[in-house]
Amino acid sequence: MAEENNTAGTEDTFISHLIELRSRIVKAAAVVLVVFLCMMPFAAHIFDVLAAPMIHALPAGSKMIATGVITPFLIPIKVTMLVAVLVSLPWVLYQMWAFVAPGLYTHEKKLIAPLVVSSSLLFVAGVAFCYFFVFGVVFPFINNFAPKSVSVAPDIDSYVDFVLTMFVAFGVTFEVPVIVIVLVRMGVVPLQKLKQIRPYVIVGAFVIAAVVTPPDIMSQLLLAVPLVLLYEVGLFVAPIFERATRAPDGKEAESSASE
Repeated sequence: MAEENNTAGTEDTFISHLIELRSRIVKAAAVVLVVFLCMMPFAAHIFDVLAAPMIHALPAGSKMIATGVITPFLIPIKVTMLVAVLVSLPWVLYQMWAFVAPGLYTHEKKLIAPLVVSSSLLFVAGVAFCYFFVFGVVFPFINNFAPKSVSVAPDIDSYVDFVLTMFVAFGVTFEVPVIVIVLVRMGVVPLQKLKQIRPYVIVGAFVIAAVVTPPDIMSQLLLAVPLVLLYEVGLFVAPIFERATRAPDGKEAESSASE
């Protein structure tokens, strides 16, 4: 009987977690959908803004092309949806943290708001760095290598795929300090261990940059160098947040459970 009761209790807990997860996903998706619908009338303009770095790098009078029949309609919609996700990112991250919060101690819950804010700002900073600086360097650098006999006219579908890959790469790269702080704060990896693996991180940064970015040294350096520097920033800031991950006594754990 005791085993049956334990099994039933485990199943009830699992189902309640699934219901909570579904609720969080619905709330996050609803906000993204509302933002997307509000941006829909400006989809063409949003794409023009995204295409501006490439247009400025092309020869005067050149434009991008669309090879698909419905591509001129679908691509701006796709871009607008992704911009809506980016705008809604703080709310989406909050829903993620709110889902895992019940399993944390009270002192760990206090980190949720700073982590949500800092994660959102750093991801946006990474995307902005890529858009305003990296594209301004990489696109002219690549287009200058085009032979005079070639008319450079990038396809908008390929361009958007490339841009989104770069945005994600730089957005995640700028999250490195937060990742380091969380690993140290939660006691997953000791700070000293993170310092010891620094050489491997540097090599890994250049390997990741070589895989993600175009096969030119300029774009690889522009991703790998910030990744290494941001890792060092995380190591520098992490000691401020380094504390024992276990509650000092049972009181805090009990108070967290009662909440």
